[in-house]
Order: sequence, then structure tokens, then C-alpha cells
Amino acid sequence: MRALRLLEWKSGPELVEVPDPSPGPGQVVIKIAGAGACHSDLHLMRDFEGGLLPWGPPFTLGHENTGWVHELGDGVRGLSTGQPVAVYGAWGCGTCIRCRLGVDSYCEDPAGAPVPSGGCGLGLDGGMADFMLVPDARHLVPLPEGLDPVAAAPLTDAGLTPYHAIRRSREKLTPGSTAVVIGVGGLGHLAVQILKATTAARIVAVDSRPEALRLAETSGAELALSPGDEAAERIRAATGGRGADVVLDFVGADATLALSAGVVRSAGDLTLVGIAGGTLPFSFFALPYEVSVQTTYWGSRPELTEVLDLAARGLLTTACTTFPLAEAVEAYRRLEAGTLLGRAVITP
Repeated sequence: MRALRLLEWKSGPELVEVPDPSPGPGQVVIKIAGAGACHSDLHLMRDFEGGLLPWGPPFTLGHENTGWVHELGDGVRGLSTGQPVAVYGAWGCGTCIRCRLGVDSYCEDPAGAPVPSGGCGLGLDGGMADFMLVPDARHLVPLPEGLDPVAAAPLTDAGLTPYHAIRRSREKLTPGSTAVVIGVGGLGHLAVQILKATTAARIVAVDSRPEALRLAETSGAELALSPGDEAAERIRAATGGRGADVVLDFVGADATLALSAGVVRSAGDLTLVGIAGGTLPFSFFALPYEVSVQTTYWGSRPELTEVLDLAARGLLTTACTTFPLAEAVEAYRRLEAGTLLGRAVITP
């Protein structure tokens, strides 16, 4: 079969032929419907190098995956051939308390996992291929009836990650509150929709691209702003001078973190999701009193089920551009150039 693989650090991916996977006991092979392309993959290609992590290439990219059950290993129950499924991409040890609760993203025994990698497409073979081996059937979530598998692929990360971040702050997203979404890309445009569907907060979106601001407005943002000298002032004015109860930074650069710190309200949440490498100065007077600063990573299997339900009910719609597997390298080129709106999905 064909697979888009990262063969070594500091290199671009290559489309190569590899053997078809075969499931062992408890495993499942799926035929891929869609595999999302993520900025995290660009960091794998551009920033990582040998010795940085306890694992390395070669591996197949793609950590946002949906498809149809193709072959079941011995002992697998509850799934049937041809059934549409989503892949929960964070693969932990399966035995620690967090994995047993479905929060493999925060596995406490990563050395006990199949490889200390964090999941498919991030060390283990992912879904940018004709078929994908899922090493444990528990990582598969059946798709709700009527949900398009291709459109659902980005929901496994680009939907799940903001959903988890928003749930962490749900007690502060009450009527009269304000949430600011910085970066209306693959994750950000879904964050706006999740806030609209699950909270009573006023939503402010910030992005440098006019087309992204238009997407934010159609997704539910009440105010869409370009970053700049007046952005913080306008957000403060829109909140009666108080600032935002929750700020979600999906970029993570120095400038966006500075904006986040400049608009968060006392006792508010500042959540960093993007990994652009920025830093936030921290001292007693650097932020308003009692602001909580936190990072977040992916989400849980139960939360993925909830995200898929929202999408099946029409409350989440992924803006995506599809590419055949033969054009996957072009998808990453456009992603890196910033010319894609929403998410890129590879469709073998």
C-alpha cells in the first residue's frame, strides 16, 4: 500500500510503498477515509532532531484519522467490518489510571506504551496511507449516523483539543462572560463553534487574515479583530474595561501571548494551545490577580464522543480542503505557507 512517511528528522515526507498491515489479537485494520494535516506535523519535519526524543523516524504521518473497519484481530468485540469509525489518536499504556479513564494523552506510564510517542502519526504509524493498523480496538470510536467520515477526521484533534481546553474553563464561561480565541485556523475556527454551541460566552476572535476573520464571524464570533496596537484596547472596550474571562491562544508566539496577557481579566484563564515557541513573563505583577495560566494537550476518548455528537447534530462544521494521497506533500506546502483556510484532509 501507499504511505506518506517521515523517513528522517529535518526532512520532508515521502510517499512510499509499504506492506499492508495485518491485525494481531485485539487489533483492528481500518481503511482510511480521511487523515488531517496538522501544524504539529510541520514541527516534526522542521524542528525535531535525533536524540531529542526516545523514538524517531521512519513512521507514517497522520494523527487525525477516520475510516471503515477493514479487518478485525482475534478477540475484538463490538465492531463490524465496514463500520465507520474515528481513531482516538493519543495512545498510552492502557493500564495507568488516566488511560483507564480514557485520558491517554496524559498517560503516566509512557514507557509502558507500544512506544513512548504519544500516539499515531507521532512515532507510531498514522493514517496517511491506504490502510492503518490500530493496535488496540479501544482507540476506535464509532461515528454517529449521518456524519461524513472525511469531514470528521479533523475532529479527532482540531475539534477535540479546543473542546478539552474549553471544558477546563466551563465554569467561567457563564452568561455575561467573554472568551477570546487567538488564531482562527484549523483549531481556532472549531473553538469558536464549540464556544457558541456549549457556552453562553460572548466570543471575540483575533487573526491577521481577513478570510479567517470572516470564517470566525460565520462560525459565531460576535467581534473579529486583527492583531495590532489597538486589539487589546478594543477587547477591553468591548468588555466594559474588565477584560476576557477566558483567553485561548492557538498560536503561541510572543506577540499572541503578550496580547493574551493584556486582555485577560483578573481571576480569568489564559490557556496556551499553540506551539509557536513564544514565552510569557511571569511574576506577581505581570498578570492581573489570580489569573490561571495553563497549557493543554489533546483530550479524552469520552470527550471525542461528545465532539462527534455535536458534529452529527450540525453544531460543528469543519472548514476543510481535501487532497488525494498523491498530493499530500502539496497539502503540507500550502499549510506551511498559510494559504489554507481551516484544515487540510488527505483522502486516500
